[in-house]
Amino acid sequence: MAKHLVDGRNAELQAKRYLLKQGLKYLDSNYRCKSGEIDIIMNDGEQLVFVEVRYRNRTDFGSAIETITAGKQKKLIAAAQHYLLTSGRDQPCRFDVVGVDGGNRINWVKNAFQS
Repeated sequence: MAKHLVDGRNAELQAKRYLLKQGLKYLDSNYRCKSGEIDIIMNDGEQLVFVEVRYRNRTDFGSAIETITAGKQKKLIAAAQHYLLTSGRDQPCRFDVVGVDGGNRINWVKNAFQS
């Protein structure tokens, strides 16, 4: 298995553990559809949270969070819409980003972008 996949999966596990410690409730991971993928889906009180996890071993050219492009946001929004349609959930939503940088530093950005 490629090293970057192992690091990415490890980052997702770290992000999940971190968010659980912050009081969020886990629902699902790696939700895939034609539109894209959502790394983690959680509840924060009454709010449904779609979490994108980004990993960067080095920050010479920016942090993990800075790698979220407009195109990536568009795919996440489309995947979230698909999830909402197929799951039958009807609740307020937000998009969070968790960046895991070299040294396992976690940076959580709540409501990182709007749909």
